[in-house]
Amino acid sequence: MRYTTLGKTGLEVSVVGLGGIPIQRTDVEGTRKVIDACVETGINFIDTARGYTVSEEYLGEVLEGRRDKFILATKSMARGYEAMKADIEKSLHNLRTDYIDLYQIHNIKADEEFAQCFGEDGAYKALLEAKAEGKIGHIGATAHAVEAFERLITEYEDKIETMMFPYNIVESQGTELMKQCGEKNIGFIAMKPMAGGNLDDATLALKYILANPDCSIAIPGMGDVEEVYQNAAAADVGELSEEDNNKCEAIIQELGNQFCRRCGYCAPCPQGINIPSCFLFANYLRKYGLGEWAMTRYWAMQATAADCIKCGACEKRCPYELPIREMLEKVAADMKQSE
Repeated sequence: MRYTTLGKTGLEVSVVGLGGIPIQRTDVEGTRKVIDACVETGINFIDTARGYTVSEEYLGEVLEGRRDKFILATKSMARGYEAMKADIEKSLHNLRTDYIDLYQIHNIKADEEFAQCFGEDGAYKALLEAKAEGKIGHIGATAHAVEAFERLITEYEDKIETMMFPYNIVESQGTELMKQCGEKNIGFIAMKPMAGGNLDDATLALKYILANPDCSIAIPGMGDVEEVYQNAAAADVGELSEEDNNKCEAIIQELGNQFCRRCGYCAPCPQGINIPSCFLFANYLRKYGLGEWAMTRYWAMQATAADCIKCGACEKRCPYELPIREMLEKVAADMKQSE
């Protein structure tokens, strides 16, 4: 495993870290096996969030007795002082620790969020207090929109030490801002390295990300031991070859920018549609030739894409501003045609 310094935090982190979203899909024993594999392979950075349901709790239970082997990062959607203060305490309780190495402002976007968060009685004040008390070591931020990314590292560069943003083969919109992170010594954490599960070759995906000197660390979601071994091995693969670059270009041409990252922020749908699953099964139908498998699972859902009433609630919540209603309409047509 290779290690690097995470910007001005000074933390020495493995270049591949554990993204904690898939922990929600396993149990405590499954989480224990994942963490055992992280220890074995040298992965020492774990990222989770208050919003990842049981992720903090499962991790806290299995990290007891070996907390010192890991650099822990979590994050909160809280924007006000009291809410952030409460979330920090909850994270400490869930993770069964008296300090968290990196606490991040999660997915900040709108003007009013910035005003509240960094205002007189905002979340940032709570983070500063927790840092002074030794409850957190460093403060970072995450975003999905380029505009928020740019604002964070220009207007608030003296307030954050790390920046987390999507970066992968098909999402390079933040590349120029990543360079600014490097120049300002703000540690850059690449989220969505597999583009929300849309990329099949994990080794190529991580190789692409880690080839960028402005990227400190990539955090693929890992929910089982095999994923840990595969992703850890990718840390030492080496530079991109001409063949790799050709593969990346082919993937870019195939996927484009309009695809679901399965982040789940669109939920809940008033009609009960599992929107990411609709897109997942449609991908399996179109891309992998698994028509019967995809159709069986699609039609077994409580509600399908055809049940969309076009209310637009999902689109207001989507951090990628996808035309979800239009995309669901296409899924419904494709599934009906393939019956």
